[in-house]
Amino acid sequence: QVQLVESGGGLVQPGGSLRLSCAASGIIFSFYAMGWYRQAPGKQRELVATTTSGGSTNYADSVKGRVTISRDNAKNTVYLQMDSLKPEDTAVYYCNAQNTRSKRNYWGQGTQVTVSS
Repeated sequence: QVQLVESGGGLVQPGGSLRLSCAASGIIFSFYAMGWYRQAPGKQRELVATTTSGGSTNYADSVKGRVTISRDNAKNTVYLQMDSLKPEDTAVYYCNAQNTRSKRNYWGQGTQVTVSS
């Protein structure tokens, strides 16, 4: 059974930092591109960052320079380091795994990130 489990969300002050983790099981991790998406109330889910099995990365313009996605294939885990957080970063953050050949997607349950004073 495929499972993606996010952790690390919570409440942080503007300008603060947070590190999200996503532990994957039930997949051959190296066959999957990994990504983070987020969804704020009343808005569409949007891509935050992705990383290929080889470690190449891509970021949304809104977070570029403030977040870093990385993966540890030995631990089947992908991370999202978030710095200089803004209130507009408040959202539920979802982990995504996509098979590079079939394009099959798996999603985590989401973790809440709230940036507020």
